[in-house]
Amino acid sequence: MRHVDAIKNVILVDDDTNITFLTKLALNELTDWNVMEASSGAQALDLVKTFKPDLILLDAMMPGMDGRTTYGKLREIEALNATYIIFITAKIQPDDISQFCDLGAEGVITKPFDPITLVEEIERVLSHANTQRVK
Repeated sequence: MRHVDAIKNVILVDDDTNITFLTKLALNELTDWNVMEASSGAQALDLVKTFKPDLILLDAMMPGMDGRTTYGKLREIEALNATYIIFITAKIQPDDISQFCDLGAEGVITKPFDPITLVEEIERVLSHANTQRVK
């Protein structure tokens, strides 16, 4: 079974409304996932109180609480221990990918990405993730 087959609920955390719109549109067209949006780390933390995601797509660079800080706070929530988290970011260096993965994230998807192949990209990241979690 592909990793994406186990995904039902997704939170997209990004302060860029264009990225959010295109990504949500693509995911809604290409999957049967229930996609919720958060425009900030704080909003994502509020959302997970009532919505249990299987996957969080998390922008690395946001005003206020950045992606790394948001990631840390999300991982403090025991109910999210099995949730996949993939960073999405425009400014990426090879060291950044290693740092995000060292935090425990499944991986990184770089912007700009093709919304039409995003689900395939998510599957690629999840299949290569260096994780011990069992879904």
